[in-house]
Amino acid sequence: MAKVEDCPGFETFGKDVQMAREAVGLSCRELAEQINIDPRYLENIELEETIPSMPVVIQLIKICKLPFARYFNPETIGKMSDERQRVSHKLQLCPEKYLPIVEVTIDGAIKLEE
Repeated sequence: MAKVEDCPGFETFGKDVQMAREAVGLSCRELAEQINIDPRYLENIELEETIPSMPVVIQLIKICKLPFARYFNPETIGKMSDERQRVSHKLQLCPEKYLPIVEVTIDGAIKLEE
């Protein structure tokens, strides 16, 4: 297991997993069972203490619908503010049927600034 400080781009991985897991409505135990790891191990990942093996990282990214580039190409994401990154991730988690509402809301916010 790698330490977070040794893995640039993974500084928020644990917190991202926890937020996404909760957004998709999975308990820690349910997600751990889906990827065949101990729930305590998943809790350690979410507490940002460790970076799991590559197969576990890939499964977590896939199940939690996390942005792959954020972790493996952090330079592209690094130019975005933390808030913009969070909103971008939440947009990926948003069910398709609600995207028109999100789009109209963003359009309204842009027009307010003009």
